[in-house]
Amino acid sequence: MLTSGSGNVTVQLWDVVTGQLQQTLKGYNSWVCLVTFSPDLTVLASGSGDITVQLWDVITGQLRQTLKGHSSRVRLVAFSPDLTVLASGSADGTVRL
Repeated sequence: MLTSGSGNVTVQLWDVVTGQLQQTLKGYNSWVCLVTFSPDLTVLASGSGDITVQLWDVITGQLRQTLKGHSSRVRLVAFSPDLTVLASGSADGTVRL
């Protein structure tokens, strides 16, 4: 599975073997600037110019949670190996856990 964020405010999941689009995830108000999978590949975290981080269920495509707190676009998200912490970094110069 491959993911992409877009200026069309969506996250897209692609089959890397066939090149076919599998899912389009909608829920942002601004461009999606990054996406990353959890270590167990069950959750997708995405960050946006709308200053939120969204957590998605990879299997169902359902939005699990929206995280708020940054005052500028989110530029980085990373899961801890044991899935207990998600870090997000922003253009506002902060990191949130």
